[in-house]
Amino acid sequence: MAVVLRLKRTGRRNRPSYRICVMDRRTRRDGRTIEELGHFDPLRPGEERHYVLNEDRARYWISVGAQPSGTVASLLKERGIEVKSGSRSSRRRKRALKSTD
Repeated sequence: MAVVLRLKRTGRRNRPSYRICVMDRRTRRDGRTIEELGHFDPLRPGEERHYVLNEDRARYWISVGAQPSGTVASLLKERGIEVKSGSRSSRRRKRALKSTD
């Protein structure tokens, strides 16, 4: 089973909030989760982005091979959690750029 860390949208129309979740790759965006690691509120007033994250569990899931989405990877990076780079799609882009040169 391929596992990913991604955001699950909650909240109302024009006022989104998100839960940081561990999900199966084939599950739809707001579908069943394996575990919820925290929440993220992008519209909170103030300059700082507000989010709560269980860092120990995030490190565990990354250590067993879970791949974070782009947004979740940036949130993890803010907290100082190492995320393995070189995902499959980025390798394809690099290869395509080399072939055009």
